Amino acid sequence: MSVMDMVIQAVIWALEVLAITVPIALSVAYITYAERRVIGWMQVRKGCNRVGPAGLLQPLADGLKLFLKETIIPAKANKLLFVGAPVLALVPTLAAFAVVPFGETSLFGLWKVPHVMAISNLNVGLLYLMAISSLSVYGFLMAGWASNSKYPIMGSIRSTCQMISYEVSMGFGLVTVMMLSGSLNLSDIVHAQAGGLLHWYMIPLFPMLLVFFISGCAETGRTPFDLTETEELVSGYNVEYSGMWFATFSLAEYGAMILISLMTSILFLGGWYAPIPALDIIPGIVWLLAKTSFLIFTFIWFRATFPRYRYDQMMRLGWKIFLPWTLGWIFVVGLFIYTPGLDHIINFWLAWR
Repeated sequence: MSVMDMVIQAVIWALEVLAITVPIALSVAYITYAERRVIGWMQVRKGCNRVGPAGLLQPLADGLKLFLKETIIPAKANKLLFVGAPVLALVPTLAAFAVVPFGETSLFGLWKVPHVMAISNLNVGLLYLMAISSLSVYGFLMAGWASNSKYPIMGSIRSTCQMISYEVSMGFGLVTVMMLSGSLNLSDIVHAQAGGLLHWYMIPLFPMLLVFFISGCAETGRTPFDLTETEELVSGYNVEYSGMWFATFSLAEYGAMILISLMTSILFLGGWYAPIPALDIIPGIVWLLAKTSFLIFTFIWFRATFPRYRYDQMMRLGWKIFLPWTLGWIFVVGLFIYTPGLDHIINFWLAWR
């Protein structure tokens, strides 16, 4: 490969990264606006509506306020780890988007074969996703320890236990998707669900859809699983943070919320395919974003509806309900796949048969 080819490839990668990170950053800003408006509507109040028309400039005002705020580092904190923790919490979330396929395009007929719209279409994309997204827990744990304060360290330990507990259930839930699709490639998993609503994995794997989405809600620390921010802990692991370092943790939380919604759409809801094949004339990315937006709305709906769990209730749900449930469904799916006489029932969803 010549130097010019390497430069062109580097420019293409840079443009791909910007094409994903910039919309995600803007989406995070306006998901906060949508959350405040939707919760206001559900609670019969207006929500933010002062800055700009219908309050649309409120996220920009909040971002500017956080940017201009003084960053205070506690005197006895480990300054290096204190500053690095928010970055370590955010970077894995953004890096996980590298393998997420947003659809397919032929670039207006320029390419004969449609290309997957992803920075990297890895054959082990699902494995990469689970591995890289789990690294965020180190940022939360580091934030609590580096603050050198009791409340943050207790909040970070809670957050760590919570993420580890529910990642186990999420991982076993994804095993059933791999059993049906026969692939770890995310675009292959979407292709396996082509043909309309009846081919989507939400039908044979509906219990796993619930486990994955609820576990994702717990992993992101969203209500009713926001045990790191209970009253006795003030604000949990980020209580000593202010300004843009505090905003970085919020970016990580909302970025993870977008990622979980995207992955739920890709793994269980047909990805960029329409529910009816006749509607595939609408661009696939529109369908994917519509499904993702609905799931983000569901996250917000949970926050406005459900009270917070007790910590023992949350841990019981993860270890005593979700874990046996996922292991049992793996057994059920394997039974239908490999038992003669039963395999024809589930062959409809087996892409590798």
